[in-house]
Amino acid sequence: MDTGFDLRKHGGVEVFLRDCPTRAVLELIAGKWTMLVLVALTDGRPMRFAELRRRLDGVTSKVLTQTLRALEREGLLVRRVYPTVPPCVEYRLTRLGEEVGGLVQSITDWSQANIAAIQIAREEFDERTTRRPVGSYGSEHRPTRSGDTPD
Repeated sequence: MDTGFDLRKHGGVEVFLRDCPTRAVLELIAGKWTMLVLVALTDGRPMRFAELRRRLDGVTSKVLTQTLRALEREGLLVRRVYPTVPPCVEYRLTRLGEEVGGLVQSITDWSQANIAAIQIAREEFDERTTRRPVGSYGSEHRPTRSGDTPD
């Protein structure tokens, strides 16, 4: 499958190929709860499970546990258990986790700075599409030649 420039020839991976290991990392990082955990921990201080759960409004214990385990498995987070009764467990980002956490924080900052424009675009789109009969497209989406399909 030709996906354009082949990085494998230059010692890299081809992320567009289905068996590329980078895809699994991207899938994890792109998850809503993963992104929010990374942002919650970017300030560098360790957080306990209950503190993270309160901070991430709407996350279930099960999903948070799965997310934390996945981040730990990928080397983005460390889990430290203190020998107390009951056990105290803290989570913090590794150097690798801090690096990707900074990138995710930038996406979060961009989202917050542009949410008003995004909401306007969403409303305009919804207004346009609700006025249009089902299955029809505006002239800008019609194929120009027989067999052409819109991008």
